[in-house]
Amino acid sequence: MNTPASQPVTDFSSRPSRRDFLKQLGGGLMIWIVANELAFAAESEAARPMRARPKIPTDFNAFLRIGEDGRVTCFTGKIEMGQGPVTSLPQMLAEDLDVPVDAVDIVMGDTDLCPFDAGTWGSLTTRSFGPLWRAAATEARGVLLELAAVALAVPVAELVVEQGVVYVRADRARHVSYGQLTKGQRIERRLDVKPVLKTPAEFKIMGRPLLRRDARDKVTGKTQYTGDLRLPGMLYARPLRAPAHGATLKSVDFADARAIAGVQVVQERDLVAVLHALPDVAEDALGKVKAEWTPSPSTLNDRTIFEHLEKAAVPARVAASGGSLDAGRKRAARTLSGRYLNAYVAHAAMETHTALARIEGDKATVWASTQNPFGAREEIADAVGFPVERVRVITPFVGGGFGGKSANQQAVEAARLAKATGRPVQVMWTREEEFFLDTFRPAAVVRIDSGLDAAGNVAFWDYEVRFAGDRGAAHFYSFANHRTTSVGNFSGPAGVHPFRVGAWRAPGCNTNSFARELHLNRLAALAGVDQVEFRFRHLTDPRMIRVLKAAAEKANWQPAKGPSGRGFGVALGIDSGSYVATIAEVAVDRATGAVQVKRVVCAQEMGVVVNPQGATIQMEGCIMMGLGYALTEEVRFDAGAVQDTNFDGYTIPRFSWMPKIETLIVPADDIPAQGGGEPAIIVMGGALANAVHDATGVEIDRLPMTRERISAAIRGAEARSLRGKV
Repeated sequence: MNTPASQPVTDFSSRPSRRDFLKQLGGGLMIWIVANELAFAAESEAARPMRARPKIPTDFNAFLRIGEDGRVTCFTGKIEMGQGPVTSLPQMLAEDLDVPVDAVDIVMGDTDLCPFDAGTWGSLTTRSFGPLWRAAATEARGVLLELAAVALAVPVAELVVEQGVVYVRADRARHVSYGQLTKGQRIERRLDVKPVLKTPAEFKIMGRPLLRRDARDKVTGKTQYTGDLRLPGMLYARPLRAPAHGATLKSVDFADARAIAGVQVVQERDLVAVLHALPDVAEDALGKVKAEWTPSPSTLNDRTIFEHLEKAAVPARVAASGGSLDAGRKRAARTLSGRYLNAYVAHAAMETHTALARIEGDKATVWASTQNPFGAREEIADAVGFPVERVRVITPFVGGGFGGKSANQQAVEAARLAKATGRPVQVMWTREEEFFLDTFRPAAVVRIDSGLDAAGNVAFWDYEVRFAGDRGAAHFYSFANHRTTSVGNFSGPAGVHPFRVGAWRAPGCNTNSFARELHLNRLAALAGVDQVEFRFRHLTDPRMIRVLKAAAEKANWQPAKGPSGRGFGVALGIDSGSYVATIAEVAVDRATGAVQVKRVVCAQEMGVVVNPQGATIQMEGCIMMGLGYALTEEVRFDAGAVQDTNFDGYTIPRFSWMPKIETLIVPADDIPAQGGGEPAIIVMGGALANAVHDATGVEIDRLPMTRERISAAIRGAEARSLRGKV
């Protein structure tokens, strides 16, 4: 099975209950495993914290099943949104269970069938859930060997497993398959002594590049997303939306909408919607609703937001420190200060937020495009007044999330409307709703005060980030005297921003890496030192040194003092346990400010790599997506109204922008698998800003670096140069 479903991809809506599903499985070996601390310890990206996150269980929490036919069915609360666990998780399980990877089916994101999971975010699937997953397979293999030893009347030590078949090592004619061992039985069993996981040297399946098992269905249009699902008697809903964040509904007239045959109207507290059996009729009905709104009280816009953020009275906290800033300032022969900004950024996923809800008696079933089905289950239960165990959330394939589908408003709306109408209801946001209701990456401000000693080395580093969060804020350079402080985080606090904000692929890290790496380049230029050499001077971490060397060699780096006019930029970062170094080459049209990204070289060290093909795709995707937030993507708004609500105004990367991309995975089999879905994106802002500076001599301290901002900076620099010559 190659989908997140326990049924074929065309049959999400008829997936059975957990009890019925297990009955359908019949006899077989059931292996139970205990969740570890790491699986629950990660920072949450949920828009609403869960009310009662389960404690670390003392009983069995997650499981896999081996059926009579030898096929393996495994269950995870993780979801597939394009990042690849539908392929990599079966690959891991097959490795430690010693079965063909094609014999492994996977069920994902179903709250009735799968064990609890906090959410799919933070590049945690491989690095935190992976060890738990592999432990299940390893324990299952051990139990099967014990059963085979009894069946074949030999000690376990004399057995060997290949492709799901247990052989007597000295007499391969004597063998028994996993399916034969479980046929007609249902055994719950655990090993007394925990087996040791395989080492990379023993891998036969992990570490091999595998094509994604969902690729063909996706490119041929066979894959079903939530918006493709249909239920008998379902209604399409079009909720009424405010024209601006903060605006409140003063009055509403449904008379013209109700005149349309078959239209239903629901008005419940904060939820007002029209519904019909045909989506275009529901859309027409919404257009006939006459609503009067009180204006938003917000006076902020995309031009005044940064001053507002700097004035916001929110306590600061020290994220990292060392040495003495006072001592460092006294040592400094030259000082350099900087202020760095980034705009609000939308998630702009291909699939908009969508949910389909059905309520039968006191049981709610909701199919939803969500990154945290268990969080959605709790939100839905609260909204419809059901016990949480009477709500089931099923997550089909998700068409991109990037942190934006951690909020579940559409699922709650669908469930409430289904309860109100007594019929299944689908809520699929339009592109305009997707932009308006997004939990944007927050606008943020970073201030850095720094200095160089007489030898051109960093004497002190005083860093403050406001409202991006402290992920990636603490530096990894050998600065003796330093302090990093953080104000707020990527989700608030409430009242600071004019609309909702939240996690955006590597939350906080993109802002922090951009500011740090651009400021470091400015220091390198002040010291008259090549930007790569300047970083080597301030590195002691052998992992980062190794990654920077790999990138520099791959790019054939030739040292030069900056700005050199060549258009080369480097940036380093650490995220999700992975180390990354990126070198970008750009050409800048000085007349228009247009940037052509010609080449990007990215070296990443992420420990043990499960699927090199999948890891490479993730790196390439990060580079592509990073072009957007670095060069064009920003949310324009005024008085609570979002001004760009489609791709004609909000510009994401185009195919025509794509540079030559060269990726290099730095081997590190001595380090456990780390995150791979986010690290390569965090350095794109810094690498491109440094490349633009190297090409033009101007420093663009605000993201995105639009052609207008670059052109204005070049004209300003030229004007200052002319004044200096007079």
